[in-house]
Amino acid sequence: MKKRFSLLSLAVATLIIIVSFSAIGSNNQPLTFACEGDGIVDKTQCENFTVTITFKNTGKTEGMWSINIAFEGEKWTWSGTPQLLTLKPSKTKTLTWNGNVPSDAPIGSVSRLIVYYNDSFARLNWWIHVVSGAELTITSSTVK
Repeated sequence: MKKRFSLLSLAVATLIIIVSFSAIGSNNQPLTFACEGDGIVDKTQCENFTVTITFKNTGKTEGMWSINIAFEGEKWTWSGTPQLLTLKPSKTKTLTWNGNVPSDAPIGSVSRLIVYYNDSFARLNWWIHVVSGAELTITSSTVK
């Protein structure tokens, strides 16, 4: 029983350390980011999307980060273009990426938004759900 408790304690301590390091940017500067809302966005194959994320330097000195995003899932992925972000303490900046759902993304599949910065990443609560672009409309009918 003591061995299990020791292993559990070690696992929890390791997880806390990993989480604390994942929030550190270059020059050991903390970086936080926020996006409004969260959820699933329906898009068709080849449809455009825009991702807007606001970042804040919560550290005490100026920091510089290489930022990129990706939508990653089991069936399809999309990657943005990296952007360089330099922020003074307590300052914020909003970055924007534009993309398209891949033409071969299967209907019904989903991919999650991931933010990559320096050697860290964060999974945000945004998903793109690929829906069919086809719509059926009855244009005429007859009964005899």
